[in-house]
Amino acid sequence: MKVFKIDVENYRLLKNFSIDLEEQLSLILGKNNTGKTSLLSILDKFLNQPDNLRFSIDDFNLEYKKNLKDKIEDNSIISESDYNEDGIKLKLFIDYNDCDDLSNLSRVMMDLDPANNVIVLSFEYSLNYFDYLKVRSDYNEFKIGEGLKAAANRNYQERGIMYFLKQKHASYFTLNKKSYEYDILNKVVVVSNFIDLIKEEISIKEIINFKYISARRDVTNKEIDKTLSKQTSRIYKRTEVNDEQKIAVNAFQDTLSITDNSLTSIYSNLFKEVVEKVKTFGGLKINDSEIEIVSSLQQRELLEGNTTVVYKHDADNQLPEHYNGLGYMNLISMIFEIEILVQEFKREKEKKPADINLLFIEEPEAHTHPQMQYVFIKNIKKLLAAGIVREDGINRKLQYLISTHSSHIVADSDFQDIKYLKKSGPNKVISKNLKDLEKEYNGNDIEKQNFKFLKQYLTLNRAELFFADKAIFIEGDTERILLPAMMRKIDNEYPINPILSQNISIVEVGAHSHIFEKFIEFIGMYKSIIITDIDSFYLERVFEADGVTQKKYPSNGNPVFNEIRCRANHPSVSYTSNNSLKFFHNGVNDINYFKSLSLNWKILRKNKQKKWVSNRKGNLLLIFQIAEGIYHARSFEDAFFCLNKAFIINPLKSFPSLTPKYLEEYRQGTIDDFEFSEKAVGSKPSLAIEILINSETNAAGHEFSNWHIPAYIKEGLLWLKQD
Repeated sequence: MKVFKIDVENYRLLKNFSIDLEEQLSLILGKNNTGKTSLLSILDKFLNQPDNLRFSIDDFNLEYKKNLKDKIEDNSIISESDYNEDGIKLKLFIDYNDCDDLSNLSRVMMDLDPANNVIVLSFEYSLNYFDYLKVRSDYNEFKIGEGLKAAANRNYQERGIMYFLKQKHASYFTLNKKSYEYDILNKVVVVSNFIDLIKEEISIKEIINFKYISARRDVTNKEIDKTLSKQTSRIYKRTEVNDEQKIAVNAFQDTLSITDNSLTSIYSNLFKEVVEKVKTFGGLKINDSEIEIVSSLQQRELLEGNTTVVYKHDADNQLPEHYNGLGYMNLISMIFEIEILVQEFKREKEKKPADINLLFIEEPEAHTHPQMQYVFIKNIKKLLAAGIVREDGINRKLQYLISTHSSHIVADSDFQDIKYLKKSGPNKVISKNLKDLEKEYNGNDIEKQNFKFLKQYLTLNRAELFFADKAIFIEGDTERILLPAMMRKIDNEYPINPILSQNISIVEVGAHSHIFEKFIEFIGMYKSIIITDIDSFYLERVFEADGVTQKKYPSNGNPVFNEIRCRANHPSVSYTSNNSLKFFHNGVNDINYFKSLSLNWKILRKNKQKKWVSNRKGNLLLIFQIAEGIYHARSFEDAFFCLNKAFIINPLKSFPSLTPKYLEEYRQGTIDDFEFSEKAVGSKPSLAIEILINSETNAAGHEFSNWHIPAYIKEGLLWLKQD
């Protein structure tokens, strides 16, 4: 038995939200402000909090609040037949099988068809029709009263409907709990047929038990705080209640009893004088009202006040808990808290655990460094895999959700467990199963291989893409090393909305940027650029010479050509060999087509046929070398040398990665930028580092001021920095 889906309506950013849950771990990812905490909050409000401590007006989705305002203020009244009872709603979709104990679930079953194994439990904070009429009437009276106050005092600011609802919404919205019929064939909820759980006095506490560990944990490394030590007392309380460690508990209690007897003897001497003083006031009578100070140690209070967690370094040194780093304390505290909650899920011996036990761990990465985050996610499944195990044989599975911003946790997680939350509008969030991404790459063997590469690459190298607002896909080491410096130069020149202050991930993908195109669309990346090379070439026919065939013709007798690399403005240039350019422009390889494209034609968006097309409102920009004056480079190095020849040939600068012979020829002008870029560069990463080493800061304090950014990269970064 498990919750396999959660639906939420009209709660904060969760307008019409649905998330699928896995049988054990569901790892919830998303950028900031995508509803992860809201999901935790609504589960807690409906499943844990008292009925009179529910919602504030700020919990309503903004779009819903606007619709509610219009509904109340509108001159026309909605008829009862047309009225839709809406509000904040939570639906839990539960499936079960023949092996499950259905004694609790049977009370909320709506369909006895053996093929239908789905229960839908709904929790609603909604406005029914009669309360809708009442709120309209009451608001009209309130509005009249506000008008009279304003007429009597011209300085009075009339309060509107939002103020009215903030104060009064609880008088009109009511809590409902229902079990709806589920149409198993059409996979829809039948809202016209339900059991009213409140009216029928049916509690769901035995069906589902929800607990959570908040990201706002009470862990500090201040000397006055003893968070871990206090948790030991809570662990003992749960252990004592469950009575599963009988030997340890009994031994503890027996020792306390012996200690009580010893302390009582000591107390009789310690408090002898004060007892005698009480006698002098005549308040004590022998064998009637004598007082005696006795020891009454209570094991719970003893643990809470006197247990100290220490870190043992060697036989002679034990350091208090606050001496350790906050990260270690947080990790240990989480493990303690998980142990406490697992014990609470077990319940007392005379009570059974709930059928479904749901644990939400919010942002376990808080205060922990990357290595501990790896350790946590590697071990959490192992720690919780056993579920709820009791000595009396009554066991339950444990479902758990973990929300995270940590790329390190994602990198060590299973793709199948990941749920990705993303905004789909200003006031709406949707959830996507990452395992569904595989279906997008299911066309042929090449696409399947591409997905395998993507999956491995994301988990091993670039999981931070899940949390980035924007991304830059680059080919190699040179761009990777130099790009941050280029971004700094852009910010110096265009300081408004600095690009380095934005949430941008730089990803080195070689010649495989096209593999990421479906992933970019799937996660809804706000903006991305792909920086690649135009890779221009022309074809040179292979001829026979002196009766010797330089290259054999194919069997069909067609002529053979060699591809000759060249600058993009070479007189014979014809084609591009760049796979990304050809992929995103539907197979076109004509170099003149790409040379003719303005920036707006390089901005891409997928059309209804799932093909990338030029669209100035698109979210992907594919950039490559453009003409700098009369010269058109083929590669990054070619473009950089063309623009920065004076910087490169400066005798006061040192570039050991450049072959001295060709550097001298370049100084003399006997080879051009293209030939120099093809022959002289010994190590591209070394060249990039040398460019940084030889950079200078000008009088205005601007770094990297003695060289220029190639135009194609500059126009791409300027596009990316815009909101």
